[in-house]
Amino acid sequence: MSEWKTKRFWTSADVSASGDGFTVTLDGRSVKTPGKSPLIVPTEALAQAIAVEWDAQEEEINPLTMPVTRSANSAIEKIVPQRSVVVDALAEYGGSDLICYRAERPVELVTRQNEAWNPLLEWAKTELGAGLTTTTGVMFAAQPAEALSALRAPLEEATPFELAGLHDLIMLSGSLVIGLKAREMATVSELWDASRVDETFQADEWGYDEEAQEAAEAKREAFEAAHRFYLLSQPSN
Repeated sequence: MSEWKTKRFWTSADVSASGDGFTVTLDGRSVKTPGKSPLIVPTEALAQAIAVEWDAQEEEINPLTMPVTRSANSAIEKIVPQRSVVVDALAEYGGSDLICYRAERPVELVTRQNEAWNPLLEWAKTELGAGLTTTTGVMFAAQPAEALSALRAPLEEATPFELAGLHDLIMLSGSLVIGLKAREMATVSELWDASRVDETFQADEWGYDEEAQEAAEAKREAFEAAHRFYLLSQPSN
């Protein structure tokens, strides 16, 4: 994002309608993506969130403090032109979903995995029609074709902006099921904890490393930001 890192040159950021969507203007000038495409988003709430990020910039623009803007840029510049590639990549997570690979021991870890992941498997089966099988160890276990098709369907139906949110939710958690479940959640702290069962167990057993904790916290913040972006992309917002 360094190509659009520059000094602040505007007084205020505002939102205006643009065709079927909304855009952000800086003193009346429409914001564009780093690749110079018009930054037009599907909901006013999403545009307002982007405007807040621009207004919060100080003397120099810092893209790292603008997760909503960055995700919108990705939706427009990366997902729109290669939508099928993105859908294929995300759908692949269903074939090796984190929650399907279980430990054989110790008992405490097995229990934690069951408590966190079994309800997610039941949800996928009941709500999505995706009956996934579990296995122990790290050897690959093929999933039923009909289950993979059921998990792929919501990705096919998602808009580019929804896919931008789902992309990070799925990749950060390592689980297609967790990413899809996040769509209907008001908050995702519990889902993030579910994706970290193994890491949390290891830390409880062997102690917490400060550097690892900082990295995990950064990922958690990114996961929550992706969830917020997904919700802001919904027409009801």
